[in-house]
Amino acid sequence: MIDTHCHLYLDDFKDKIEDYIERAKKSSVERIFLPAIDSDTHQDVIDLNNKFPAICLPMMGLHPCSVKENFTEELHLVEELLTRHNFYGIGETGLDFYWDKTYVAFQEKSLRRHIELALKYELPLILHTRNATAETIKIVAEYKSPDLRGIFHCFGDAKEEALEIIDLGFLLGIGGIVTYKNGGLDKVLPHIGLEYLVLETDAPYLSPAPHRGKQNEPSYLPLIADRIAEIKETPVAKVVEQTTVNAKKLFGIT
Repeated sequence: MIDTHCHLYLDDFKDKIEDYIERAKKSSVERIFLPAIDSDTHQDVIDLNNKFPAICLPMMGLHPCSVKENFTEELHLVEELLTRHNFYGIGETGLDFYWDKTYVAFQEKSLRRHIELALKYELPLILHTRNATAETIKIVAEYKSPDLRGIFHCFGDAKEEALEIIDLGFLLGIGGIVTYKNGGLDKVLPHIGLEYLVLETDAPYLSPAPHRGKQNEPSYLPLIADRIAEIKETPVAKVVEQTTVNAKKLFGIT
């Protein structure tokens, strides 16, 4: 399996990082993609990749919740790092209107710049949306092309949004929400082919049941695959095989 979205470089994991990596391997997690947040943790992303290059694969971007007055300086750093290190994706970027709408205009400018970088470097775009799915889809649609691809991470919306995202050429990142009693994905996933899904944990956040409310980690990824298989009434081995193929194709890895 491939965890396409995990913040394994955060302080939550540092004291016992080897243990988390080992548990992930024992749970058949072969790759862990690390989305960037901002300048406070960019070096941590790179350091973890350097320490575990075979399993921890870095991405670079500016999280929408980190978009403030200094977002242009943050983006300059992102662009500089893209010229100095090998990354596998652009992000996470997107729009988040949940906590604060003060910087909506800046978030939109940042998202557009990330789209341009994804096209320039021919890398997948990793999108975070919270209370802003329609707005994110609208902006991404302006750039729609066969060259623009990526993941709407932590998908938890309705079938209509899922189909719009697929039409843009993007995949749906399915995480712990799929295991929640009122998460809603049990109504959506029966209508979505496995070829449009990838697995993620978003650790340390959004732990799947029965660990909800506790710290998440990559070794919990099988719980997500199991629940998808249950919802779609298909063997879990098929879910694992197809989502792994999808992730490898998207990120250009073998």
